[in-house]
This record gives sequence, C-alpha cells and structure tokens, in this order.
Amino acid sequence: MQTFSNIITTIFVLAVAVSPRVSKANPDQRKVIPVYDLQGTLSESGNVSASILDLNFSSARPLTFFEVVRSLSAAASDENVPAVVLDVDSAGLELAQVQELRRLLMSLRKQGKDVYLYTENLNNSTALLGSVANHLTLMPAGGVDFSGLYSEAMYYKGLFDKIGVTVDVVHIGDFKSAGETFSREGPSKEARQQDAELLDALYAELIQGVATARGLSDQQVKAIVNDGAMNPERAKAAGLVDALAYRTDFIRDLRDKYGEADFDKGYKLPDLDGPQVDSLLDLMKLMFKSSGSKRLKEEYIVVIPMEGTISDASIKPVRTELLRAALDEKCKGAVMRVNSPGGSALASDVLWEATTEFKASGKPFAVSMGGVAASGGYYISAGADRIFAERGTVTGSIGVVGMKIAVEGVMEKAGIRIHGQKRGKFADFSSMSRPMSQEQIEVTRRSMLDVYAIFKKRIIDGRGKRIKGDLEKLAGGRVYAGSRALELGLVDQIGGVMDAVDYVAAEAKLESAPVQLLPEARGSLDGLFGAPSEEDPNGEFIGRPRKSGQGIGVADQLRQAGVLELLDGYKKRSISQALHLIEAARENNIMLIGPSLNVRLD
Repeated sequence: MQTFSNIITTIFVLAVAVSPRVSKANPDQRKVIPVYDLQGTLSESGNVSASILDLNFSSARPLTFFEVVRSLSAAASDENVPAVVLDVDSAGLELAQVQELRRLLMSLRKQGKDVYLYTENLNNSTALLGSVANHLTLMPAGGVDFSGLYSEAMYYKGLFDKIGVTVDVVHIGDFKSAGETFSREGPSKEARQQDAELLDALYAELIQGVATARGLSDQQVKAIVNDGAMNPERAKAAGLVDALAYRTDFIRDLRDKYGEADFDKGYKLPDLDGPQVDSLLDLMKLMFKSSGSKRLKEEYIVVIPMEGTISDASIKPVRTELLRAALDEKCKGAVMRVNSPGGSALASDVLWEATTEFKASGKPFAVSMGGVAASGGYYISAGADRIFAERGTVTGSIGVVGMKIAVEGVMEKAGIRIHGQKRGKFADFSSMSRPMSQEQIEVTRRSMLDVYAIFKKRIIDGRGKRIKGDLEKLAGGRVYAGSRALELGLVDQIGGVMDAVDYVAAEAKLESAPVQLLPEARGSLDGLFGAPSEEDPNGEFIGRPRKSGQGIGVADQLRQAGVLELLDGYKKRSISQALHLIEAARENNIMLIGPSLNVRLD
C-alpha cells in the first residue's frame, strides 16, 4: 500500500510530465506587444520647469528619449515580444532621434519581430521612421506631407533699428554666424553657404534613408517628394506605405493576429504619473519628501543628459552627477548625452573640467550626441574616450561669438535719459545703456581669440590624431552633419545612446549592468517642492557655488503664456532661439554657440 508521501510524489511527477515546458529564462510565456504612443517633444532630461503660478496638482513628468530607446532595446532581446507598435504623429522628433529609433527598429526586424507604425499624416518624420517598418499603415483619408526640408531664419536688425536697440556682434571665425540674426538684415555669404551645405546633407539623409528601406531609388523618392499632389492611394502605389486603414481596423487586425497577447503601453517604462496629489495634505507630504536620486546599490553605468543652452544653471546638475559618479565605486562608466547648441564659454569650460575629473577616475567615458552638439556642445564632448553621433546630428561650429545689447535708444524713445559716470576705461563695459566703443570691441576680440585658442586646444588634447587634417581648416565656426563629422574625425562612430552604453560596458568589462539616467527625471511639483539632492556618500564638497539665476527666461515665459503658440513652427522656433541667445549674452557676452538652422521634419 502506497504511503501518503509516495502518492504525493507520484502526482507531482505526473504533473511535471504532462505540463507544458516553461523556459527558465522566461517563465511567463504570455506574449507582450509594446505600444509606443509618443506625444510631444522627447526630451533628454525629462525634467519639467517648476512654476508657482501653475499649480495644477500634477506630479506627472514627460517620457525621456533614453527611456524609449532602452525599452525598444529590451524588446529586441525579449523572446516574449513578437512585435512592437508605434504611433508618432504627435511626437516632435528631431532627425537624429528618428535615425536612432530607425536603427533600433531594424534591430527588431533582424530578430524576426514585426514592426507596426500607424500614421494619420505621412510627413518627413513618419515616412523616414516608418520606412523600416514591415507594416506601415496610413489612414485612407490622411495627409501626405512628405515634401522635403525647408529652413528659415529671422533677422531682427530692422526691428532693433526702429525701436532703438543696438547689438554689437564680434565673430571669431568667418562661418561663426550665430549673432547675425541681430546684426544683419540677411545671412552673410559664409552663413548662406554653410546652411546650404548642411541642408543638402540632411536632405540626402532623408532621401537615402527612405529609398534604401523601401527598396526605391533616390530618384524615385525625390520624384515623390516633388509631387505636390501626392495622396494616400498614390503613396501606397509608390511603395511608401504598406496599407491604408482606419485606426479601429488597424487595432482590430492586430488583436486578431496576436490573440491573447498583452498590448502594453508601459513596457519597460517608468511610472510617469508620480505620487498622486489630490489635496493640500498630499501636497504637504510632497513638500517634505526627499527628492534625492535612488542610486543603484549594484554596479551600473550612468547616462547624464546635457540638454539645452549651456549656462551656469544648466551645467550644475550635469557637473554634480559627473563628479559624484567619479567617486561612486558602483558606477563603472558614464555616457554624457549632449543635445545642446552651446552657450556660455565659461560654463562650457567648467563642464569640460568635470569631464576630465571623471576620466581621471579611470572609468570609461563616452558622449552620445543628439540632434545638435555644436560649439559649446562640441567643446564639452571633445574629451570623451569615444564620441557617437547620428548621421543627421548637427555638430562642429568651432568658433567664438561675442555680443552686447544696448538699449539706450529704446529708453530715449520712451523719454528716459541715462547719465552715467565711470572710473576706469572699461568700467561701463557691462552696462546695457550704450554700445561698445571701438576700443572695447578690440579688447573683446583679443579675449575671444584667447577663448578660441583654448577651444582648439581642448579639441587637440581630446581628439589627438583622430582629427583628419588641419584643425584650423575645420574650425572657423563651420558646422557639419554627423556623417561629415565622422569623415573629418570630429566624431568616432555613427550610433546612438545605447551604442555608447554598450561601448562603456565593454570597456568596463561588464557583461551586463543596469543603466541609470541621472539626475532622475522629475515633474513640476518635484522641482518646486523637492528637497535638496543628497550629499555625496564620501562627504566631498563637489558642487560649484553658482550665482542665483534670473528666474524663468523670457522665452519660457512667452511659451507658457501661449504667445509663441500663435506662430507657425518655424517662426516659433526662430524667436525662441533668438530669445535664448539674448539670455545667454546677458549672462556672458563671450559665447560658444552655434548658428540655428531652423529645419523641421514634421
């Protein structure tokens, strides 16, 4: 007679024998379809500016570009993911971001996974990204705006002359044209030439990218671009899209094909909603909650974004995280994600020094360039062990610009007279009351030449023999697309942030390690009420004292007030760029800032 224990053992063995085999690596065999419904601009940092005037009790924060690419990378290696679905109609993607996403989608395709992209408007962005999908679906009554690239710039000298504003601009480098929008009524010959060459390079990337992925010739794609009457039916006949369907039919077909699969809009993505704030009590709790970063306790690689104009305020968290990572024994390497046109020369050098401190720790350090890493953005990147850029990244602009804005004429028109006294020949240099004298211009030029020499030295020290040819011939403010920068040795490899992470991991001899984005992305309430970030674990004072800022900038004020939203995309971006340049000049009149080629994909 069998004992009770023998009966239980027999039942267990039979159950194992008849049960389906389950992979140890993937115990849950339920299929997952990641769905990426991307909205708005995908920022690098994900931080939301705080405003005491906009207390809507929302603690949500936006999705970062890094989080999207990390999720897609995970999907490529997840055997439970047979397909991914994307809707990017509402996403303001830069060309470099589209190129990095395309490469990840191609990786998914190579793994035998399906890539679905649905769009209601086939524009440059959706056509280029969707070209690598094996299921690109356009709404039957949708728009087709795949019509090439257009750029425009606004010149303000005429306006300034009328209102009595004088802008002195000094360039080191014939192609350093960042200040021309204030000092000229149109582009210089050098600026026009440079913009044309850059636009040609970006246009070639668009045409060749679509042509290669869709099995068309460049000539065929250009013919489509130049056809002003393209509609969905003709786009499908031309091979630009695979199907025409309404969204409900598209979703129904997906559910029919993948049955019981989970369609997951949060696949490997963080919780963006933050803590729930429904009352004043919840708000009070948030005010006293520590907002310090939740640092990993295991070996990790850190990704640190430097996004936007380089200034005293913008570099502070980047510098702090670099120096903290250098001291953290668990941090085995760093990637700095740079998406910046540059800014203050002084702030650029302060951040460059922090990169050298990190490198002195012996840990691998790479830079991943986003849409733009020009002038000061290139300055802070030059010392990296390896620089990754997309073919459509805008970089270079090795040169210096000096600018001073004088408003004496405005005051006079308003009936205000300014009388000043000085002791010292250059004591009134920083005053906005009057423009620079010729002697002050010459003194400024000498200072700028010193900065220019340091800029070139930083590149020579960082890049060494990787630079192809004479650096001076590559400098002078010249701007390059990433594809050309690779040929010239200004960057090392075409690739994105995950390629940079893989490089750092290999250099650190890590087979696998978690990757952390620092500083952590925060919502507006976190930024407004969050406690100061945690002290360094080694007790070192690593933060540089900074002067207090001027509060929220003019461009951000206009954007929040909705004034800029009245304009079309080109003019909105031009005015925003001009206002940021004015703010940068107010902080430091010697700047490492690149010209703005206002090109939009959408």
